[in-house]
Amino acid sequence: MRGPEMIGTPPARVRWSPDSQKIYFSWKEPGTPREKDPDTYMVNRDGSNLTKLSEEAALSAPPDRGHTSLDKRLTVYTRDGDLFLYDRQKQTTKRLTQTTSFESNPHFTRDGKRFWFTEGMNLFLFTLEDGSVRQVTNFRSGHSTGPVETKEKGTESQEYLKKEEQELLGVVKKRAQLREEREAKQLKKQPLKPWQIASDLAVDAMELTPDEQFVILALTETARGSRTANVPQYVTESAYAEQTPTRNKVGDVQNRSKLAVLSLASGELKFFEHGLKTTRKKAPEGKEPETVERGMYYSLPVWSDDGKHAVALARATDNKDQWVMQVDPAQAKLSVRVTIHDDAWVDFPGTNTLGWLPDNQNVYFEWERDGYAHLYKVGYDGGEPMQLTTGKFEVDNVVLSEDKTKFYFTSNEVHPGEVNLYEMPVSGGERTRLTSRTGSSEGTVSPDGTALAVMFSTANRPPELFVQDAKPGSEAKQITTSPTAEWLSYPWSIPPVVTFPARDGATVYARLYKPAKPAKNGPAVVFVHGAGYLQNAHKYWSYYYREYMFHHFLVEHGYTVMDLDYRASAGYGRDWRTGIYRFMGGKDLSDNVDAARWLAANHGVDPKRIGIYGGSYGGFITLMAMFTDPDVFAAGAALRPVTDWAHYNHEYTSNILNNPQDDPEAYRKSSPIYHAQGLKGALLICHGMVDLNVHYQDSVRLAQRLIELRKENWELASYPVEDHAFVENSSWADEYKRIFKLFETNLKKR
Repeated sequence: MRGPEMIGTPPARVRWSPDSQKIYFSWKEPGTPREKDPDTYMVNRDGSNLTKLSEEAALSAPPDRGHTSLDKRLTVYTRDGDLFLYDRQKQTTKRLTQTTSFESNPHFTRDGKRFWFTEGMNLFLFTLEDGSVRQVTNFRSGHSTGPVETKEKGTESQEYLKKEEQELLGVVKKRAQLREEREAKQLKKQPLKPWQIASDLAVDAMELTPDEQFVILALTETARGSRTANVPQYVTESAYAEQTPTRNKVGDVQNRSKLAVLSLASGELKFFEHGLKTTRKKAPEGKEPETVERGMYYSLPVWSDDGKHAVALARATDNKDQWVMQVDPAQAKLSVRVTIHDDAWVDFPGTNTLGWLPDNQNVYFEWERDGYAHLYKVGYDGGEPMQLTTGKFEVDNVVLSEDKTKFYFTSNEVHPGEVNLYEMPVSGGERTRLTSRTGSSEGTVSPDGTALAVMFSTANRPPELFVQDAKPGSEAKQITTSPTAEWLSYPWSIPPVVTFPARDGATVYARLYKPAKPAKNGPAVVFVHGAGYLQNAHKYWSYYYREYMFHHFLVEHGYTVMDLDYRASAGYGRDWRTGIYRFMGGKDLSDNVDAARWLAANHGVDPKRIGIYGGSYGGFITLMAMFTDPDVFAAGAALRPVTDWAHYNHEYTSNILNNPQDDPEAYRKSSPIYHAQGLKGALLICHGMVDLNVHYQDSVRLAQRLIELRKENWELASYPVEDHAFVENSSWADEYKRIFKLFETNLKKR
């Protein structure tokens, strides 16, 4: 349970030098304390001369982010709130600003001589030749949105008296004329019209259009009347209990996204219109439901390389639709080019993929139209989308090659539990698999397209950096080794990925851990991964590496362990993803129950000595198992569990269960607190008291429900300083000792 101090920290921020000769990355050598920041390393293209850079040299390393000029000569980026310029030819870095303000989001103009950036609520232009900065917008915060009057007007009577005073007294008229002349001169010097942005509107991001005629703003409108939940902290530096504001709950009034455009010529600000309507579900008695404009979440526009066209993604706030939209800043209009609909909800690998092909006429995006997340293209002016990849696998992490002739992407085409890097012509057609080892390979391609920096892992080894040629079958050279020698000394196994049939005929994938000599009618444990939409029955390193190690510990003590990708897990396409729509704790739970029965029928497990455990969504499934299938599992450990979905967040929950006020049946079916009377076996609940995701209140409310039901075979372990993901090794160790004790007490014969 020591975590990164023993298991190591994988390399991160991997990037190539512009000349494709060196790889740079952040990394901690084995045994580095968790609190220490990673260092920057450099290695040659052939894998030789691994070097830790000094702090000064690291500051001059190529950036892993930023915006590059069209001629590929310069990259501008931010670090610690200041602006920096990287010369890709000279491979040198220059600091441009050193301020207490926070500059962000720099982008080059088309001529490459200037770049724009944002600071606070405004956009600025930086000229490279002389370092001058010009303010482009003049936004201010206020009570309402609109132009700011340069001179405040009084009431009708006050304005009358002012006019009379000028006509009556010459000195007043003379001074007024002088003031107006000074104001006119000042306006010529600084002609920016001030615009007031309402205090309930937050400017999230803005961009200057390539023709420099408009500024487009992405804004969030704060929900009025929404209530924020506070999470108390009892162990604090002040020794007083303190409150941390977090979020509201699903179905409450939510913030809304808006897209606006400012004309720099006229100074006029408009909100984009999309023309899509929806009918409200509820209306006052005796009245027809109202038709209103559809609520949206927007991305900022993505521009073609020639700077002439833009597209954006828009997603309906009811989660059922997403659109690829044509963007017209001059008219402040969005026009639909592709409608992506799902009767359940839209959210698949590559949901936010959007880019331009080199012809500046077609855009690429991802869609689950045939049941799996695949790559498509569509003309800017519309037409039928064309599918570029096809098959019963999923495509993700799509990027264009430096010369824009090829796509690079990852997919699980070989096996649902394997990830490889592919290349494909931008026109579609034959895919070339560039990596071939069993596990997960996610690569960063060199600028010249001939080499790969690959993050590769297997089921029993965490991700490490390798380098290889960008050709099928190329030998990969390992660059890093992150775990400590202590950890590497243990014979960590590669659990086989097996399949079993669910009751509805679906094929479920699972990892299976078995003792070398399993006892007849021995105990078993089913592990339930978290997040719902996450994959864990795969052939590469698990996010749940502590659980992976704990499963070895259980095997050593005679347990058979199964870890499955139940319904709604990632990696298996649209129908699997949405298999829990309107009923969490339905097919996802029955898959885990079927796994327990399959173990008993095929692996000599005693059906009366099976336990279950998991965290977050896994904790929720554990509760549903213990409450609604109480004769299947003799003991369960629910860690940081959701106990009532009406108390969870909106972004995740409304996707799957809609809103509680609109679909109360879905929430009652899916929430363990409504089924607690079914508890028979031994239940352990563990929860961090400072959990900002699944609030500790969830477990407190369930505890009160169990008390009122007069249940006695349960306990609640509270962790005063822990958030959703534990940090302290002592907390991890305490939690898993309790889980092990639960299983030893209830699943072993006495």
